[in-house]
Amino acid sequence: MLGFNPIAPFGCGALSPAALRIQRDVRQCQPGKACHKWKTFRHACEAKAALALSDRALTVLNALLSFHPDTVLTLGSTDLVVFPSNRELSLRAHGIPASTLRRHIAALVKSGLIQRRDSPNGKRYARRAAGGDIELAFGFDLSPLVAAVDDLAELAARAVEERHVLDALREQVTLARRDIAKMLALGVERGVDADWPALHHEFLGLIDGRPRTPCRAALEPLAAALVELSGRILEILESHIEPTRPIREPSANASIATNPTPKAGAESASNAFQPDIERDVASAVPVRLVAETCPDFVDYARHGLRTIRDVVDAAVIVRPLLGVSPSAWEEACAAMGQGPASVTLALILQRGNGIKNPGGYLRTLARRAAAGQFSIWPMLMALRGAQRGKDPAEMKTPAGPSFPDDSA
Repeated sequence: MLGFNPIAPFGCGALSPAALRIQRDVRQCQPGKACHKWKTFRHACEAKAALALSDRALTVLNALLSFHPDTVLTLGSTDLVVFPSNRELSLRAHGIPASTLRRHIAALVKSGLIQRRDSPNGKRYARRAAGGDIELAFGFDLSPLVAAVDDLAELAARAVEERHVLDALREQVTLARRDIAKMLALGVERGVDADWPALHHEFLGLIDGRPRTPCRAALEPLAAALVELSGRILEILESHIEPTRPIREPSANASIATNPTPKAGAESASNAFQPDIERDVASAVPVRLVAETCPDFVDYARHGLRTIRDVVDAAVIVRPLLGVSPSAWEEACAAMGQGPASVTLALILQRGNGIKNPGGYLRTLARRAAAGQFSIWPMLMALRGAQRGKDPAEMKTPAGPSFPDDSA
């Protein structure tokens, strides 16, 4: 036998330059080059983005490799061509349909991981010698995979490094976002002299610009901007820290505990909190649902959102950041109750730039609540449905509008 290996496809398909390039690369490799097929397959999985391969194409490659009996593939051997039927290949590829199978095989050929060795009639089979050894086989040649083992290892290393950098950027964005939110809450709570609404709006502008599918090119400037903003806020807070005083032994006449006197006109969640508010809101909206729907609001809760008191305390911090005046807040608390008003403020914060004037919007809702025309549930479910990518009308909510007109 001549041992001729064809490279032209069967039928009317034209010979592509990619097939010639693959044949040249295989011929230029030294015979005897070997690779561990499953390690090489793992490298191909890591580098699937660079190879433009889908998960199902890799499933087909895994099935093709399983038809070779050896774990180590050696270039130059006569058994690197596997010749399964479409039915057997589909079964090992978890039942992929024939049309889908052909498409993913073409993708593997285009990526240079396998090469077709079509027979004169297009069938896949092996011609054996008198002793039973394979002389010539027609099917899918795995030689390109062995020839590209070094390139695949390099692409996989780059992909792993890129993933590590992306994970580090995500962590940096998350940590900077948490620090900024907590520092803004501390600055407002302590009454530090700074333009907190402007800093809060800058923070929301950065967060709202987050990409839906983050990549390195998008996360790097976002992380740098958040770190820079965090540094500026930290400088403001550190400039207002009182110097540490030496601890003195208390005198006999000194009082055991002192209670600071609140400033006139300052808001205090503990003083404004009423037991009947906790009962009314707990029966209306679960605090856990508020925490799940309004993650931005949770950032301003010092101890997390576990009770309605935590919701009210966080609302006291968020109100000036949103630019809601004390009179608008008092009007909302009088019409809805402090607990429902705090939940409404959490929903307004989560909407972000979707509400142009939070103070006027809250006044409008307060007037509707006073007239008995407003309920928190439709507003809460509309936001929750939008976060899940569902139609709010499909969710079981009380009758009524979802988000009222925010043009106010």
